[in-house]
Amino acid sequence: MNRELMLLRHGKSNREIEGDDFNRPLKKRGVRAARQVGKWLYKEHLIPDLIISSPAERAISTAEIVSEVMGVDGQVIRHEKRLYEADIEDLLNVLIKLPENVSRVLMVGHNPGLEELLIFLSAKKITISGNGKLLPTAALARLIVTCEWAEVARNCAKFIDVNRAER
Repeated sequence: MNRELMLLRHGKSNREIEGDDFNRPLKKRGVRAARQVGKWLYKEHLIPDLIISSPAERAISTAEIVSEVMGVDGQVIRHEKRLYEADIEDLLNVLIKLPENVSRVLMVGHNPGLEELLIFLSAKKITISGNGKLLPTAALARLIVTCEWAEVARNCAKFIDVNRAER
């Protein structure tokens, strides 16, 4: 059984608000972009079986907005502390523990970890855009994973595309 992994970088956060990085909220632009991602996923019939999100405010808000727009119960969102400031090893450890009956996963997190994971998993070389970012805020990458979740490794996935929310 092929599995689909969707990697979503959180929406644009508000750096103007005092406070630590973990509790930074979304800007209005980030909220709009998260809604656009949810609408696109719904329209394309790409409803995830499970949403795994970093517990950082901007990521959780993105996941909640996307799920609400898709009409998905917020109970499918799993807060995963390993996704905050995650490297490839952290992200792989989350993926290999996924239940085998889950076929489509939406992972909401942060760069540089998500970009590194996308490049690591993709059997095809992915070209990074002129601005140096493969996943700008609210960008959604799609991969078909050709192995069991427990066997996820380098080059085990087929890159489909990156969908960038309108700015």
